[in-house]
Amino acid sequence: MNTIQSENYKICFDTEAHAVEFHGSLRLNGMAEYAPIFDLLNNACALKPAQPLTLDLRQLEFLNSSGIAMLSKFVIGVRNGEVKLNVLGSTAIPWQGKSLTNLKRLMPDLTLEIRQP
Repeated sequence: MNTIQSENYKICFDTEAHAVEFHGSLRLNGMAEYAPIFDLLNNACALKPAQPLTLDLRQLEFLNSSGIAMLSKFVIGVRNGEVKLNVLGSTAIPWQGKSLTNLKRLMPDLTLEIRQP
């Protein structure tokens, strides 16, 4: 399992489940500070497993505009490749409804589930 964390957030890539779980609040400044997370996501895709890569954002309480831009850039980068994406969100976290729906527009094949907690 690969993990990136600080006092405000934790991001874990579970290689067996092929899932990246996001927890906490991401308020990093610009793409340079998001680079380790972007790299983790790209490294997860480089494994090219048979199963889709799941991005579990249900525990991510806040993501600033730089973080949304990073996720969008990631989705654009993989949309024409072999990797399938599943994105999980929560109706309890207001930013997720609109922002995650925009990811679906960038990659129509993406599976998006926004669930009630």
